[in-house]
Amino acid sequence: MTSMSTDPSITSPALLSVLQAAARAQTQSLAILDLLTAYHAREDPPHDSSILEEQLALSKQQKLLLAHLAQLRGLNRKAVLGVRTTKAETAERRQEIDGLHLGLGNLYYEQRHLRGEIEACEGYEHRFHELSMVPVEEFLGRRPEMRGAGEHEVTIARIEDERVARQGLEDVRFRLVKRKEALVKGTAAKREELGRLDVEVEKWLGGQEGVRKMFEAREKMMAAA
Repeated sequence: MTSMSTDPSITSPALLSVLQAAARAQTQSLAILDLLTAYHAREDPPHDSSILEEQLALSKQQKLLLAHLAQLRGLNRKAVLGVRTTKAETAERRQEIDGLHLGLGNLYYEQRHLRGEIEACEGYEHRFHELSMVPVEEFLGRRPEMRGAGEHEVTIARIEDERVARQGLEDVRFRLVKRKEALVKGTAAKREELGRLDVEVEKWLGGQEGVRKMFEAREKMMAAA
């Protein structure tokens, strides 16, 4: 009979100890079989002393075999428990990996969504593009401190500059409107005053005509006398 050979691919210390214990138990079993074979193969009947020695040797070998088997059972039980623990840990790690894969998939989905949002924002026709603002170079010429700023900051500054300029124009327009209203009001008052003067002049002219007619009548009377 041949002894057990160890698979070189097995590197686990627990499994190697089980295989080594199994090999020792196998060797011990083979030794017992050799004793039994030799005992039954004798042609001459053994002496009593020889029988006793053989029985003692066989008993010793059996005890060694039982010890090896007990060790083998213990190591095998330990290996089985280790395998169960490894399976449980593997299942736990697999769940963690599955969770990581799921999270990674969610991140990829969110990344695609955010990229779509960014592309939509970059392609969006903002209303400030329609604003009649001063050219960039002209603005930077007036605001040289903005030359080192980014495009976003420069755009915000240009919009703010345009807002301030338009606010100034709005203030000027408001003052002009107020001035126009005051002029219109003053003109209306002067027209009303001129109207009253016209009435007075008409009255004065009417009275002067009566006086002239009275003098003409008097002159005619004096000439007739």
